[in-house]
Amino acid sequence: DSPEIKEEVLRKDDRFLTLLKDVYVESRDPPVQVKDGGGEHLPCKQEEKRLTKLGHLEALDVKKVPKGKISIVEALTLLNNHKLQPQIWTAEKIAAEYSLELKEVNSLLEFFIPFTVQEFPKATKKAIKSHKPKQLT
Repeated sequence: DSPEIKEEVLRKDDRFLTLLKDVYVESRDPPVQVKDGGGEHLPCKQEEKRLTKLGHLEALDVKKVPKGKISIVEALTLLNNHKLQPQIWTAEKIAAEYSLELKEVNSLLEFFIPFTVQEFPKATKKAIKSHKPKQLT
């Protein structure tokens, strides 16, 4: 609002102006390389995909995955199936069912174990006895 500040802002400083004239910036773009395809399009390699095996959990996960891979819901399902029925859901059957390598399935079954939730009957729960709070004197 003050006129002195406005005048200071609009005033040219010759010392700064000469320093600014000494600055020189040079910029060059890299040379453009033109691809000589001759109008031909090479076919791109497409991953082979498979439909997921989710059953009633279908809405929770992706619909297609690349062969040799599994979705999170599928992984949890196959781990749980193997845990509940290991004689039926063997590593060989899982590998064939989900298009996986047997070595990877063996590693999956060895290193990943689904959680189990256990509820203890109320009769065996130990009751926590409440203590009366000490009063400060």
